Amino acid sequence: MPSSKKSSDQRSKKFEPNVELSGSAKKIPPGNNTGTTTLNEVIEVSVTLRRKTAISSSVKGIGKGKQKAVSREQFSRRFGASPEDVQLVKGFAQYHDLTVLEVSIPRRVVILKGTVQQFSQAFGVYLANFTADSGISFRGRSGSIRIPESLKDIVTGVFGLDNRPQARPMFRMLHSDGHVIQPEAASVSYNANAVAKAYKYPSGVTGAGQCIALIELGGGFRNSDMQVYFQKLGIALPEISAQSVDGANNSPSTPDSADGEVALDIEVAGAVAPGAKIVVYFAPNTDKGFLDAITTAIHDEGNNPSVISISWGAAENQWTQQAITNFNEAFMSAASLGVTITVAAGDNGSSDGQTDGKAHVDFPASSAYALACGGTKLLSASETVWNDQDGWATGGGISDVFPVPDYQKAIKLPPSVNSKTRKGRGVPDVAANADSATGYNVLVDGQWSVIGGTSAVAPLIAGLIALANQKLNRNAGFIHPKIYAANAKVFKDITQGNNNTAKGGGYSATVGWDACTGLGVPLGTVVGVL
Repeated sequence: MPSSKKSSDQRSKKFEPNVELSGSAKKIPPGNNTGTTTLNEVIEVSVTLRRKTAISSSVKGIGKGKQKAVSREQFSRRFGASPEDVQLVKGFAQYHDLTVLEVSIPRRVVILKGTVQQFSQAFGVYLANFTADSGISFRGRSGSIRIPESLKDIVTGVFGLDNRPQARPMFRMLHSDGHVIQPEAASVSYNANAVAKAYKYPSGVTGAGQCIALIELGGGFRNSDMQVYFQKLGIALPEISAQSVDGANNSPSTPDSADGEVALDIEVAGAVAPGAKIVVYFAPNTDKGFLDAITTAIHDEGNNPSVISISWGAAENQWTQQAITNFNEAFMSAASLGVTITVAAGDNGSSDGQTDGKAHVDFPASSAYALACGGTKLLSASETVWNDQDGWATGGGISDVFPVPDYQKAIKLPPSVNSKTRKGRGVPDVAANADSATGYNVLVDGQWSVIGGTSAVAPLIAGLIALANQKLNRNAGFIHPKIYAANAKVFKDITQGNNNTAKGGGYSATVGWDACTGLGVPLGTVVGVL
């Protein structure tokens, strides 16, 4: 009997949550604490694990052209999670009576299921129900997640305990007097294929054989809209499908909802690359849902996306460090596999919608492995930085989180306007038409609207990458080192305008790279350097 008790005590100690998970701390959520916690509610939590071997040297070699992208089989074997680490997490789950729903070696994730009470005890957290000012109810927590010391060097993130809304869509409908402006009433509006033509995108290719993945954290689309839209453009209807992640589905409602984002993304990408297959990954708007959607798309062997477009994000200071680390690792996985990630840089200028008076850049656009997409105002005689002078403007600036990446070390980056001295990753990398006053004609929930925002640029550039991949007969993949080393003539340099929306100031366009439009607008000739 004594030996049995000793064994039980050792097992208990092995799985006691006595160590803080690095980077997991969260602040108390904004909103009203309802004073209740549904302890018996059943939830799912994603536990992310370390890699077998570090991936940074592989990505660096690919970026410099010294290595080729790895196959999915090679990736799983070299950069996935180790089976031994997975077994330790399974043992932890079993001890706390949690069910293991899924294990993915390439995604490095173990998905667990259990009650709020079980997870609270397993990870040493207190979960409470909150109601935001918007009326949305969610679970929230504050402080750090705790894990057993035996998992300290194994677990890199725990997502799903807190399910507060994480990101916002980067689209801007053109309004007047509170009403959505119809295309015929707008001063200037474009079909996406016309913008592609203006930028001289490659002809003779349609993106055939490619798959464009779109990440959506809400909303939905109607097949009837897609049929009418592409018929009006005189373009064959692309193959469009919806993929459910974490229980989210294609759920269209009204034009002023996230449906506007979803329709914009599909119609822009499809108009530019109508031969490409478009797969829309719907996930809940939480850090777990967002990350799961991205990793699911990256490692989707069935659809095999060659480019992923993301039009959602939030200021860097709105993320936990564990989220930033794991999203960034996911983008490194994409680079290693030869998948390009295009991300909207934000629609609120240098403040990125924050009210602290400081400048901020948007994440995940600020990841060094994401192609950050800024915005311009495109007119027939000129193209300038997008800034409506009413708080709506292209995102851009200097990261407070990421250092200057190798591919930006040869260009002149400005210091952050916050510190006047600090230098970090410069955002964006490229830009294209985004002003809602020169926006895109979009059909959403049976209504024609004019929509802009940098969320139009991410799928536009994703379409360009799909065309390039078909033309090159290979994936362009991680293109940053190549475009930063390219001749400036493959970009349309934007030299007029600024994105000043923060009290502390913003950034102005200049010759060459700037923190409003990056290298400029990529022209079709950029394919030659990829």
